[in-house]
This record gives sequence, C-alpha cells and structure tokens, in this order.
Amino acid sequence: MHWFLAKIVYRIICGEGNHTPQFDEQLRLITANDEKEALEKAYALGMKEEDSFYNNRQKLVQWQFINISELHKIEQLIDGAELYSHIEEKENGELYTEVVHKKAEHLKNNTNLQFLQTF
Repeated sequence: MHWFLAKIVYRIICGEGNHTPQFDEQLRLITANDEKEALEKAYALGMKEEDSFYNNRQKLVQWQFINISELHKIEQLIDGAELYSHIEEKENGELYTEVVHKKAEHLKNNTNLQFLQTF
C-alpha cells in the first residue's frame, strides 16, 4: 500500500447562489495500491461527502462535489516531509503576511498550553 495526497474540490452554494462563487479545496490522505485506485477512492469519498443542509437563516446550503484536481504520491512518511506546496500571488503582500500572522497567533492562543511549552 502507498499513501497519496488528493485535493478534493467542492462548490458551496447558499440559497439561490446569488453570491460570489465559493469553493472548498480539501487535502485528503488516501491509501491505495496505485494511482488509479487512489483516484477512485478519492472520487468516491468526494461523492460520499456531498451535503445539503439548512443554515441558521433557513437557506439551503449545498456542498457539491466538483472533482479531484490533484493527486500526489507520498514517497515516504518522514518527520518534516513536504506534503503539499502552493504558490500564492497577492496584490497586497503586506496584508497577506498580516493575515498569516493573525492565523498563527490564533493557533498559538487556542492550543493546549502543555503543547506550547514543548517549543
């Protein structure tokens, strides 16, 4: 068996869909004998996890499975191994950097104190 990293893409539609299109890109670990089996398993997972529900405003929210956009074989599971990389181009680099720092601060503030003491 081998490990694969699959990117499963969903479109999120709220109500009649009169909003900026939203997509959820999920990275999922898949075990399989080969790429074909990994792709089939990822596709089945994407289909299985489509969902529809009503939000607190009683509007229908739909998570529609789009497809598998990427599949990467993980050669070796080792500490610190890079599993995925994506390069972002932003008009405002300082704003992007600020958002990353805020997310990191949120993680630090909401992580178990014992975990933080190990750094």
